[in-house]
Amino acid sequence: MFRHTCKLLILLAGTLLIPVASAAATSADSTTAALQQAVGGHWRSAANQARDQYRHPIETLQFFGIQPSMTVIEVAPGGGWYTEILAPFLYAHGHLIEAAPSSVKFTAKLKADPAVYGHIEKIVPFAPPMQVNLGPDNSADMVLTFRNTHDWLNHSPDTLDAVLKAAFNVLKPGGVLGLTEHRAKPFSDAEDSSKTLHRIPEDYLIAVALKTGFRLDGVSQINANPADPEDINVHRLPPDLAGPDTEHAKMKVIGESDRMTLRFVKP
Repeated sequence: MFRHTCKLLILLAGTLLIPVASAAATSADSTTAALQQAVGGHWRSAANQARDQYRHPIETLQFFGIQPSMTVIEVAPGGGWYTEILAPFLYAHGHLIEAAPSSVKFTAKLKADPAVYGHIEKIVPFAPPMQVNLGPDNSADMVLTFRNTHDWLNHSPDTLDAVLKAAFNVLKPGGVLGLTEHRAKPFSDAEDSSKTLHRIPEDYLIAVALKTGFRLDGVSQINANPADPEDINVHRLPPDLAGPDTEHAKMKVIGESDRMTLRFVKP
């Protein structure tokens, strides 16, 4: 009797798990489809789409665990390369907040296409080290920043600390900080490589985030580039090609910089 009851319970448990697993798969499929639609949007220029092969936006955002219903803060969006993907992805069910310095060009970009960017909740003034607050404590599900941490370290280690602390504070418990950064050689001098090459050693950046209070939740090689020697200024590589014309062909063969992709969680 006991064995028969256990067998029945196991069968029932398996039956109950099937719809749960199916629901999870459906949710993952719909998230992937929404990301694909955003990445393939007609509002993205050919030049920006050409960067997809190096920046892997779908895989990167999936690794961070983004969902369409989240409140997401994008820190230092620059020209809005990732904004073009995040805004339509979060348009219907989520909230996108931009933490950005005053920029006429970026503001004009958002106003020019309300069908894509009209749901951006607000632009938070962001100009480290003077302005680093990202919003009310425990109010965001995810903070994202792409290829920016070296700029804050260039100002000072304290500035990088302050920005990561602001990200920690604005996140809800369980919230995610997702970042990519140009990678320097392991255990190299962080401040020197940041200033001269615009790169940070991965071990250094992880240590700073852990000191802030984050827990390292994932390390991905999605944006790794083994062809990058990691000892040249990243602006010599595509898309900038800031070096002499004679080296452009060589730099194009290398491609964009080798990048770390890190996911941290606020406990």
